[in-house]
Amino acid sequence: MATIEMTNLGHAYGDGHVGLEGIDLNVKDGEFLALLGPSGSGKTTLLRTLAGFIRPTAGNLAIGGRTMAGDGVWVPPEKRALGMVFQDHAIWPHLSVAGNVGYPLKLEGVPRPQLAKRVAAVLEQVGLAEYANRKPAALSGGQRQRVALARAIVAKPQALLLDEALSALDEPLRARLRLELRELTREEGLTAVHVTHDRAEALGLADRVAVLNQGMIQQIGTPRELLETPANAFVASFVSDATLFPGTVVDGQFHADHPGLRLPVGTGAHGSPATRVIGERALAGSRPRRAVAAVQPTAVRLEPAARTAPLDTPLARVTSALYGRHGYETSLDWAGTGLRALVDGWVPTEGELVRPVIETAHVFCDEAGAGGELAA
Repeated sequence: MATIEMTNLGHAYGDGHVGLEGIDLNVKDGEFLALLGPSGSGKTTLLRTLAGFIRPTAGNLAIGGRTMAGDGVWVPPEKRALGMVFQDHAIWPHLSVAGNVGYPLKLEGVPRPQLAKRVAAVLEQVGLAEYANRKPAALSGGQRQRVALARAIVAKPQALLLDEALSALDEPLRARLRLELRELTREEGLTAVHVTHDRAEALGLADRVAVLNQGMIQQIGTPRELLETPANAFVASFVSDATLFPGTVVDGQFHADHPGLRLPVGTGAHGSPATRVIGERALAGSRPRRAVAAVQPTAVRLEPAARTAPLDTPLARVTSALYGRHGYETSLDWAGTGLRALVDGWVPTEGELVRPVIETAHVFCDEAGAGGELAA
C-alpha cells in the first residue's frame, strides 16, 4: 500500500494547451479514488502523469513517500512499482493466461517455483484458476479483463491505476466486475485510482471521487458529499443531472431568469436539514448578486396541470418518461428549458402538460463561488 501526494501538479502541452492545473490531491493508504469528468477534463492526463507516461511541467508528485516528479526528480514508469489496467486489456495473445499473469514476475527475475505459486494464488483470487493454460482468444471479455487485473496485482504494486478498465464490458458483467474489483482491492490492501466517465461506477466503487473539468479539480468528496453538497454548478450538473437556472439573489429570494422558478433562500418551516443554508455569508445582504440554482431530478415533483396554482406559473410538456431502477426518468420542456424529474407513482404520458414543483435546489453565487440550498 502507499499514499499518493500531488502538490500544485500541472502539465502544459507543447502547443500551449493546459492539460492539468494546480492539482492538490492526497490519496490515502488503501483508499479507492475515482477520477470523474467529461471528455477532455484532464482525468486521463492525471492518471498517465501518476503512471509516469507524462512528465508534469509544474508541481510535485510523491508515491509512498518517495518523490516521483518535481524538484529536478523524474522516476520512469518501470521504477514506480505500480500496477495498471487499461480499457482494452492489453494482454499478449501468444501467451497463456498463466504466462500473461506471470510476466511481470519474470521480468523481475523471480525464481520459477515462487513465480508459479504467486500466479496460482492470484488466478484463484480472480476466479481463473482453471483457465491457467488457455490462450486469451479462448476467453470471454470479462475473463480477459480478469487476466489484466491479475497481471496488474501479481507483483504486489504500491498502487493500482485503472484507465476506463470496465467501460468495454456489457452489463450485467460490468456490474459484477465492479463488485469483484472492489473486493479485490480490499483483499490486497491496494491504493487504487480509477478513471471513469461513468458516474454510477464512480459513486458505487470509490471511497472518494475527484471531479475534474478543464484540467482542474472542481470537488473532492465522498459520493454522498458530491450528491448532497456539490461545490459548484458544474458538479451539480455533471454528477446529479441537475438543471441549471441562472438568476439573481435579492434579499434572500432567488429570482430565476426562467419565468416559473421563485425560491426563498433559507431554512424550511420545520428547520429540516434538507433545506439548510450552506453559504449564509455568501447569500446575506440586500445587494443583488447573479447566481445559478441547480435543481436535481429528485427535487422535482410533478402535479397534474388542472391543479390550482398561480396563473403566471407556466406549465411543462412531457417529452419522455423512461422507466429506470429508481423510478421514471422524465424529461420536460418547461418554457423552453429542458428539465429532468425522477418520479414514481403517478407517471405522466408523453405530450401531457404538467406543473413542476421545485422542492429543493442549490444556489451558487457567481461572485463568491459559494452556494446555499434553497427551499420552496
